[in-house]
Amino acid sequence: MAPITLSTIDGKLKDIIQHLFEIQSAVHGYLGPETQQELVRKIKNLTTALQTLSLHTRDDPTASTTAPNQYQSTNPNDPALHSIALPPEIIDYVDAARNPDIYTREFVELVQRGNQDLKGKKEAFADFRDVLAREMRSAMPELRGEVDKVIQATGGKKQSERERG
Repeated sequence: MAPITLSTIDGKLKDIIQHLFEIQSAVHGYLGPETQQELVRKIKNLTTALQTLSLHTRDDPTASTTAPNQYQSTNPNDPALHSIALPPEIIDYVDAARNPDIYTREFVELVQRGNQDLKGKKEAFADFRDVLAREMRSAMPELRGEVDKVIQATGGKKQSERERG
């Protein structure tokens, strides 16, 4: 059996939404027995669409015993449904009736703050390295070459390069 892709599920969800809209329209414009038959037909269509969606999205009990390539899709932009793994935090957000975009935004902000902290630490250590190197050069001139090697190895510039730049 071919894997069920994300676009297939997307199409089925759109169909279900369309069925719900049609039912809403039929209920709103209810005219009597002829509308009732139409409404029954639309509800049956909705039920069938929901059953199909449920069948396609159900966990596959044979997934653990089958080859790992079973859920590979030929189109990388349309992955197989069972190959998609959502972080549990996002599922918890949605279960709590929260917007997953908020989670994403908070996560990005957290990463940015962490990056700023790391950048500050990196700059502080670089400044400390330069001060230490300057003091070591003045205190022990015989180690000037070794100090320059360490400075270069740790991403700094030699004293002669700093004086030019």
